[in-house]
Amino acid sequence: MRPLDHLVMPTADLGVSRDRLVGLGFSVAPQGNHPFGTINACVYFADGTFIEPLAIGSADSVDAAIADRNSFVRHDRQFRLASGEEGISGLVLGTDDAIDDNAEFHRRSISGGQIVEFSRSAVDAYGRMDTASFRLAFAGTPSAHPLHFFTCERRNAPKIDMQQLQQHENGAAGISSVRIVAVRAEEIAHFLAEIARSRVTSRSGHYDVPLANSALTVRPAKTAVNARIEAVHFRVTDLTRLKDMLSSRGIGYQANSEGAALVPAAPGQGADFIFEELS
Repeated sequence: MRPLDHLVMPTADLGVSRDRLVGLGFSVAPQGNHPFGTINACVYFADGTFIEPLAIGSADSVDAAIADRNSFVRHDRQFRLASGEEGISGLVLGTDDAIDDNAEFHRRSISGGQIVEFSRSAVDAYGRMDTASFRLAFAGTPSAHPLHFFTCERRNAPKIDMQQLQQHENGAAGISSVRIVAVRAEEIAHFLAEIARSRVTSRSGHYDVPLANSALTVRPAKTAVNARIEAVHFRVTDLTRLKDMLSSRGIGYQANSEGAALVPAAPGQGADFIFEELS
């Protein structure tokens, strides 16, 4: 069973996303620059997962990469054209061998494009820099358009201090689950189980797919709309403290039946964020 690695969160303005995430109590890494024109400012968690706010840094470089059939920027472009500049476009699973995954996806006729390999500089909270290298293998299904999925092999872990970046004022320790809504929910759930090497269980019309460190839920859409990631659930150490922090900053939230705090999606925050206390 694969683990959740990260979520790709397109945004029109990386600065707006950074301000929003800092306001929510997250520690945000310094800007990272991809060699194919996109830029990010990631939020890392102690459980190894992270969120990747993603913006366009160089439109010319992105155009050139798309012309060169770069799967990562091609899927980002498709998402933005279909769903706008804000949202969560990509669900990424961890792997030790993206080349093997790529071959597997081709054998199963679920390939989402050619493999992508790249390196970029990574900087910690103290300004120390090293190189991070990745290899990505893409899978796809038309029923999940415009969402995209890939496995991420972290080929070179940068020798920087990640501990400070993984400590968050809001007490977030990781991503506990991700919720997707789609017309063809059952089909997407089985596709996700296939690429995650997991299984599907049905619950009140929803479909659950467990991961090694998290979980996915797919619920049927009531109307014919594009598939979308509608909510991300976070584990926090102290829910009362989290709610007090949000209130002190004038950030509205809703308390659900389990007592969790739901912060609605906003510019720079591409889905509802739901904060739940660690059990």
